[in-house]
Amino acid sequence: MKIGYLYLAVAIVAEVIATSALKAADGFTRLLPTAIVFVGYGIAFYFLSLVIKTVPMGVSYAIWSGMGIVLISASGWLAYKQTLDFPAIAGIALILCGVLIIQLFSKSSAH
Repeated sequence: MKIGYLYLAVAIVAEVIATSALKAADGFTRLLPTAIVFVGYGIAFYFLSLVIKTVPMGVSYAIWSGMGIVLISASGWLAYKQTLDFPAIAGIALILCGVLIIQLFSKSSAH
């Protein structure tokens, strides 16, 4: 595995943590969740900037945003008991399929 994809995993996890903390920050009125938001997004964007040195920018962003959507949806369901209806689940499944197609079949992701 290229180091770029390890950096991409770190960027995705940091973004998911930051976005999950965004709800808890309550409009940036709670200090600890607010700090987690800023640190998490800082880490996410720093590592994403490293990723695009070795992985094409479009592929990097597609994977980052797609996996972010999937994981944030799961986080909302687990942490905040937010439910998803069938169209939302179907759309998220299609996003996940798109990420898998890029990873498994695109020659662009191999640069």
